[in-house]
Amino acid sequence: MQNEVRTICFDAELNIEAYSFKGIMQKFPNHFHEYYVIGFIESGQRHLSCKNREYNIEPGDLTLFNPGDNHTCEQIDSRALDYCCINIQQEIMRKAVFEITGKDYLPYFKEPVLFHSDLVSTLRELHFMVMSNEKDFKKEEIFLFIIQQLISEHADTVSSAASQEINAEIYAVCEYLEENYMKNIKLNELSDLAGLNKYYLIRSFTKQKGISPYSYLETIRISKAKKLLEQGASLIDVAFQTGFADQSHFTNFFKKLIGLTPKQYKNIFIK
Repeated sequence: MQNEVRTICFDAELNIEAYSFKGIMQKFPNHFHEYYVIGFIESGQRHLSCKNREYNIEPGDLTLFNPGDNHTCEQIDSRALDYCCINIQQEIMRKAVFEITGKDYLPYFKEPVLFHSDLVSTLRELHFMVMSNEKDFKKEEIFLFIIQQLISEHADTVSSAASQEINAEIYAVCEYLEENYMKNIKLNELSDLAGLNKYYLIRSFTKQKGISPYSYLETIRISKAKKLLEQGASLIDVAFQTGFADQSHFTNFFKKLIGLTPKQYKNIFIK
């Protein structure tokens, strides 16, 4: 889109990422992240599907994705989307929770959408400070306030919030995909590993994980690719090391899933 602007910033003090998407119409496929995502819409409306539930979200609503929450979203009407979010790695969230509560755990946010949340204005202020590279400790103060509000009112611990058991066969497939993401994996391999026919494997995996086996694999590959880009690896090396057919395929899928090109993402970590 001609007028779209996609911006990303990494805050080295808080160790969080901030995204700003303006004027985009992109539909995001079913995927998940290995980190927490807290976001809000500035303009436009979106239809969100998360963990087999449907939502229509608009300005004033706050979105909360746990690591592993599968979700997809698309425009409701012809208006372009302006969206902002912060991404928090699990180890950073754990440190923040310990700072606030004195307890060592990861929170599990029970609802992916907080409609008309008072926290949106506070999150907008934090997002602006990160994007503006402000250094005042007020930034950390706001960050801890947001986390405190969210965990006290909208979260359980991960261990107590597990609402659905993953059976041993599907768990084994997940482990295999996570350990062999760089390889050209065949569906027959997964079928043999699980001891299930291919159709039943796909159906059972999708039902239990909320995402198909191949989409799960692609999400793992993008997660690994982000870590390599943060370390300064070249795009062609990242594509090769994460199992994509070529750099073009990698670039197209990275933008489809993350909303940025790999080069845009890599540039925020170049000193």
